Amino acid sequence: MGELSGVAIGVTAERRAGEFIAALERHGADVRHAPTITIVPLDTDPELHSATLKLVMSPVDITVVTTGAGFRGWLDAAEGWGLRQQLIDHLRGSRIYARGPKAVGAVRGAGLRETFSAESESNAELFEAVASAGVLGQRTAVQLHGTPLPDLTAPLVEAGARLVEVQPYRWTSPPDVTPVYDLIDAAVAGELGALAFTSAPAAANLLTLARTSGRYEHLLTALRGPLVCACVGPVTAAPLEAAGVETLQPERQRLGALVKLLVTTLSGTGGEPESRS
Repeated sequence: MGELSGVAIGVTAERRAGEFIAALERHGADVRHAPTITIVPLDTDPELHSATLKLVMSPVDITVVTTGAGFRGWLDAAEGWGLRQQLIDHLRGSRIYARGPKAVGAVRGAGLRETFSAESESNAELFEAVASAGVLGQRTAVQLHGTPLPDLTAPLVEAGARLVEVQPYRWTSPPDVTPVYDLIDAAVAGELGALAFTSAPAAANLLTLARTSGRYEHLLTALRGPLVCACVGPVTAAPLEAAGVETLQPERQRLGALVKLLVTTLSGTGGEPESRS
């Protein structure tokens, strides 16, 4: 019998879902899996291909790396198109701004070196540093992950940056949304102890699918009640908090830390630092 025996947890992730689910099940949880988004395959993404071609045609002044996984995926896709080395050579001549250690690891793994790393691992600190360095007339490549960041990229354009957005892991709604509706119904019926989120798009699209199916208000009531909403970090939590839902987040923005948070919160054993926003 694990600490989470008898506790049902809804998991909305697609990427790394197997790893996450296995970790929860080792603690005895009953996992209800319903991916709320589907990732567009990188090597067949025409928008990613087009953005990559733009960047290898002329020098890049600034590169902004928001996620390690996204940056590595981008380079892998470029390799499939025969553009990896050209891309790396162009990025090498730029000032590289990375969001935290995972992004730094991906940059260095490609043989590149960052100019700046956001100590807080936040996009706000990352883009503030880029803007402060001066972007007027600078050709600026911004690697996004899953969703655009207009509140952060628009000020760069207004300051004169020549922006090229690169978005690995674009997403769409899953081809079959029935499991998502079933998960929403389970949350509304009080059958879940927690819902867990590992990406902002997954959280945002759960709310969108609830709204389009007429379940939105009922879901919000459930999310604002005893149901625990656990998010891997503040970026992931943002769509929920914008809807007035409080979330729990581990101190470290890692999948393992999220599992520990769920275990200690739902089993009442204590010990893992947490924050409620």
